[in-house]
Amino acid sequence: MLSNRMLLCLWALLGSMAAAQAQFPVTKQGRPFVNYTELGGLFGRVAYAVNTWNGSGDEQVDNKLSLTIQTFNGVQVCPRLAVGGVVAVDWYSAALLLPVGAGLRYDLTKPNDKNVRVFVSADAGYGLNWLNKSSTNNEVKGGLMVNPGIGMRLGKPGKGAFVLSLSYKRQAVQAQKPLQWNDISRDESRVYNRLAVRVGVMF
Repeated sequence: MLSNRMLLCLWALLGSMAAAQAQFPVTKQGRPFVNYTELGGLFGRVAYAVNTWNGSGDEQVDNKLSLTIQTFNGVQVCPRLAVGGVVAVDWYSAALLLPVGAGLRYDLTKPNDKNVRVFVSADAGYGLNWLNKSSTNNEVKGGLMVNPGIGMRLGKPGKGAFVLSLSYKRQAVQAQKPLQWNDISRDESRVYNRLAVRVGVMF
């Protein structure tokens, strides 16, 4: 099942790139189309309650690492600013989400011939649960996503570049669990707070 989901994710990312390339073709004045495609990890610490032998609910904290793939497709509206759409796939331990939204990439360094440039990013959108498969009587619904960050592009201006980025990702999720004998409701409002470290390419 996981391999089929991964194939669907890759097809979605490739389709998004192809659609954006067709919508913003190369012109005589330059290349307005911009693409960032990145792969990385979502790092965080999660606290959750555990039942003990005496019935008390102690709290345990664990480190978590999740896989993330993201593509940004947009238009270079001015020499330092690009705006466009974002599609990602995030594999959390209890949910597989498809965040979609809008974003921007803004160069902090002025346009020049340097091969190393620093930029900031800001993405916002909604995490869809289309790819998620929950166990019986469990349901996961996506929610608001925000993802501000900073990064570096390594490469000659006007050419493809290697990208390294660091960002904070906040993803809200609603979860419904099956009722137990003394439960009225087991709905949960989860918030995934993660440090996203990604590497990729830009063209």
